[in-house]
Amino acid sequence: MAYKKSEMAYKNPWTTLSSEVKFETPWIKVVKHDVLNPAGKPGLYGVVNFHNLAIGILPLDEEYNTWLVGQWRYPLNAYHWEIPEGGGPIGTDPLESARRELKEETGIEAGEWLPLCQLSLSNSATDEVAHVFVARNLSFGESHPEESEDLTVRKLPFTEAYEMVNNGVITDAISVAAILKAKILIDNGQL
Repeated sequence: MAYKKSEMAYKNPWTTLSSEVKFETPWIKVVKHDVLNPAGKPGLYGVVNFHNLAIGILPLDEEYNTWLVGQWRYPLNAYHWEIPEGGGPIGTDPLESARRELKEETGIEAGEWLPLCQLSLSNSATDEVAHVFVARNLSFGESHPEESEDLTVRKLPFTEAYEMVNNGVITDAISVAAILKAKILIDNGQL
């Protein structure tokens, strides 16, 4: 049986007794919650609230080439290859943010946009949601990364990006989900 998100309604077993903001930046807010857990026992729950939506874009040209972005990820202290990604203010159309991020990071603009998936990222500790798109009918210009981004842009066949996921080279959750879902759609002739 196929389930739809709207068909599944469940009662929240958690009770929030009080909440306190412990830390805030322009990107995140960390909140400590005093709670009663599902067993009715007191506890603490820390939640990271994001001020932006996460945005991911998988650009694909007519020959099924794609573009990855390489950058140093400070929290992991490591270099990562990813699809073009960024943030978009909550309340702004995610597609508008996707257009901006793709142009900013790669210089690419797209004539066709297809929603690929929506993801809950690390939902045990954050409220971060990602909107991921496929960009088609591409045109190329200059990129304009933010000052906090030192990016390497790489064009490669989509099949190579898929192998990078399978071999553990690409580990970013948005990129992995986007590439795996796109592979299914491509193999089924839907993309």
